[in-house]
Amino acid sequence: QVQLVESGGGLVQAGGSLRLSCAASGRTFSSYAMGWFRQAPGKEREFVAAISWSGSTSFAASVKGRFTISRDFTKNTVHLQMNSLKPEDTAVYYCAADRAGVLTTSPNYWGQGTQVTVSS
Repeated sequence: QVQLVESGGGLVQAGGSLRLSCAASGRTFSSYAMGWFRQAPGKEREFVAAISWSGSTSFAASVKGRFTISRDFTKNTVHLQMNSLKPEDTAVYYCAADRAGVLTTSPNYWGQGTQVTVSS
């Protein structure tokens, strides 16, 4: 059974940092793209960051320069380091994995989500 389990969410003040982690289990994800989406209240889910099977990364314009993404192939984990957080980063953050090798808008697997709240 494939599972993606996020951790690391919480409440932080604007300007602060959080590190989200996603632990994948149930299969090997080394050939998968992995990444993060987020959904704020009343808004559609949106792409945040991705890292491909080769390690190349991509970011939404709104987070570029503030967020970094990394993965540990040996542990099937992916991390999202979020710095200089803004209130508009408040959302539920979802980990995703895509067998296409790049993160598409319809990943094969989703995590359950972790809440990130940034206070002003």
